[in-house]
Formats: sequence, C-alpha cells, structure tokens
Amino acid sequence: MAVRVTAVIPARLGSRRFPGKVLYPYRGKPLLYYVWNDVRRSKRIDRLIVATDTAEVAKAAEMFGAEVFRSTKPHATGTDRVAEVVARVGGDICLNIQADNFGLTGHLLDRNIASFERERKIAYGTMAMRIKVESDLFNPNTVKVVVSKDDMALWFSRYPIPFLQHPDVSARTGQFPFRKHIGVYLFRRSGLENFRRWKQSRLEKAESLEQLRILEHGARMKVYDVPLKTVSVDSPADVEKLDRLYI
Repeated sequence: MAVRVTAVIPARLGSRRFPGKVLYPYRGKPLLYYVWNDVRRSKRIDRLIVATDTAEVAKAAEMFGAEVFRSTKPHATGTDRVAEVVARVGGDICLNIQADNFGLTGHLLDRNIASFERERKIAYGTMAMRIKVESDLFNPNTVKVVVSKDDMALWFSRYPIPFLQHPDVSARTGQFPFRKHIGVYLFRRSGLENFRRWKQSRLEKAESLEQLRILEHGARMKVYDVPLKTVSVDSPADVEKLDRLYI
C-alpha cells in the first residue's frame, strides 16, 4: 500500500514579533501564499492543508486556492494543531511546515520525505543547515541544533550551542559547524499521536521550542542537513529580503 503523506501549514495571526505576518502583502499576495506555493510543488505530498483558527486567514488561504482546516480548539503549539488536523484527515507520514519558511523547494521536501520513509524505526525528523553568518549565532530567533554522529538531535536552543571554550571571536562559524534549525517537522502517524498525548515539558516551555517535548520524552529525532537559501522575516522592514528568493 502506498504511503500517504499529509503536510500541514499552521497559520495564525498572533505572531509576537510580527503580528499578522502570514497575511502581510508582498507583490499583491499574503506571505502565507509563498510558503504554500513552494510546498505544493512537492510530488510526494498527497494532501496540503493550511490550518488556522481565524476567519481572516481561512478566507485569504481559500482565495489563493488552499485547502483549509478551521481549528476550533486552542493549541499550545503548531504541532499540536497539526495533530488535530491529521486526526481528522489521516496520513501515514505527516509534515508540519512553519508558515514563515520561505524558500523551500519541492525537490528538497521530496528527498527528505523519501529518506524519512526509508528509516522506519525513526518517528520524528526535521531539517537544519550550516550557519554561515556570525550574527545568527546570537539571534534568539535563529534556533540552533547539535546532533550526534548518526545525525540525531541532541539539543535545540535559542542560545549558541555548543559553547566554544576558546572562541576566535572573528570567525566562530569557521571553528565549528554550527547548525540552524529549519522549521519543517516530519512525523510517523504514531509519533504525532504520542506528541499530542504528551504534556508540554518544562524545557519546551523554557526555550519556547516545541521539538524539545520530543527529546525530553526520550524519543529520537533525525536531522537532515539541507542546502537551502533562507530569509528571516521578523518585521515589515524584512519583507523586501524576499526579493532574493522570488525573482
């Protein structure tokens, strides 16, 4: 039987750094459109859904052609919202794609979905890329991840990890291959159901990073290194950076 892949983009208006970001206009379309349009080019994703709890986001997404799931429950995290959607619509492999992940490609998603599908003993996966800009190390909005020799996540933090005992302050990124977390999560259906059952963990709350719930409960998460051009949009002034991606 073919593996069914469901991808969900949780989209809410209440961004702390940039309220209303998903609906902010860029070239005549809301920012959410560009993430959705990138993801829908995947050939491995069978169903792509925008999940939201607000009528404004639902209407905008429907206008550009997205399938929309209106959530009626409050959720602590985007993954909890994804779990609600998948409990209704199904899927063997489920993706949570954060709504500000600009620059994803269908090929990149397909390659990592295929890798995750082959590794049947792994219930959780995500993506990361090398940090090349020194300022990203100290930006709390850039989440760092350290991995084991077999590319399993050891920890995620908003703080620079690992700590360099004797840093070259002019070239830290040359001293160690720091990794930046990319907000794409892959789940086996059973893994997502476990996540939904688990209570929020203390460490998850401390860092405000939902993936720490997985590690704190002793589960393993595969980290796939990806070559990706990314742009962080944390304020209206940052929107023009998207010109680097969408020529």
